[in-house]
Amino acid sequence: MANTNMGKTKRSTDDIINDAIDRQQSWLDNRRAFTRNFLKRFNVFEKNDENQKVVINKSVVIEQKKETRNKSVLKAYWFPILCALVVILIALFIMFFRINAPVKIIAPTVPEPIIRSVKQTVKQNTPSFDLVRIEKTGNIIIAGRNVRESNISVMINKKLVATVHTNKDGEFVYAPNDVLKPGNYVISLIDTDKNIKSVDSVFVYISEQGYKNSVSLLMTKNGSKVMQAPVLADGDLIVSKIDYLDTGRMIVTGKALPRLRVSLSLNDKYLGFARVSDYKNYGLGADVGELKSGESYKLNIRLHDSEGTTIADIEHKFIMPEMTGDDNTFYTVRRGDCLWIIARNFLRKGILFTMIAERNTIKNPDLIYPDQLLQIPTKD
Repeated sequence: MANTNMGKTKRSTDDIINDAIDRQQSWLDNRRAFTRNFLKRFNVFEKNDENQKVVINKSVVIEQKKETRNKSVLKAYWFPILCALVVILIALFIMFFRINAPVKIIAPTVPEPIIRSVKQTVKQNTPSFDLVRIEKTGNIIIAGRNVRESNISVMINKKLVATVHTNKDGEFVYAPNDVLKPGNYVISLIDTDKNIKSVDSVFVYISEQGYKNSVSLLMTKNGSKVMQAPVLADGDLIVSKIDYLDTGRMIVTGKALPRLRVSLSLNDKYLGFARVSDYKNYGLGADVGELKSGESYKLNIRLHDSEGTTIADIEHKFIMPEMTGDDNTFYTVRRGDCLWIIARNFLRKGILFTMIAERNTIKNPDLIYPDQLLQIPTKD
């Protein structure tokens, strides 16, 4: 039984192999027939004379193809070629046959002039200050400007002291030989020809200690501008400005070493202290009461280290000037300032910063900028 089964398996396998061989042979025959028919189309099996004819026929066909290709190129690109020829002809015409035609200029329409009165266009000139300085010798120099070749009267404490003449540029300089005594002076200008007084005036304080402690301030309607400041410094401690308000409050500002303390004393009476900011700025406000004009006072500003030891001391002696009666007080913002600290120094309470923000139309009280000029409502 086992031998019979093995024989059947062998015959069946032979049949499969034979069928595969027959299919492969049939595929090869078909490929030969396809190749033979393909080569017959190109007359590969023709005789030699016929091969020569085939070569001649091929050259004729190539020439025909060239002619056909040239015709197809002209047919495909006739429009760009025509445009190029037209452009060339136009360029030749412009170069050799251009006619100088008259040029027409169209003028723009000009509106009728507006006639205005002289009062609306001409501004009234008033005398102004450029410089008021106290020299080392104690002499004072006053410089300014007005209409050229005009006469200017110099008034000191409402008294006429001199009349000067402006040059062709409208500038003048007044430098008296006499030295002014220590004290307070208010200087103003008057155009003698037109009887016009200067809008601004200059407040001058001449110290007994000399020009280094003297002060020159330009008083304008928008506040005061320092022309000459006293040199108040001791090492790393610098006093840049001292303000006294008619409310009896004194504010001292300056620069010192960051994060140290600055204290203030008036006539040896301790008034308080303030911390120096990281930007080396400090501001200290204190109530000093009413300071009488003409009386002498001594102001001490001291810098203390972390242990409280005094490392710098500025002693400033001054004679209290007369109050100008100006209700406006202005403050220039420095780096590190905030409205809370400014209100605490000027208005005694930091919570009153909203008054400063309202007066200066500040929508966001947290956003103030260095060199921003703030009006302080001290009267309110």
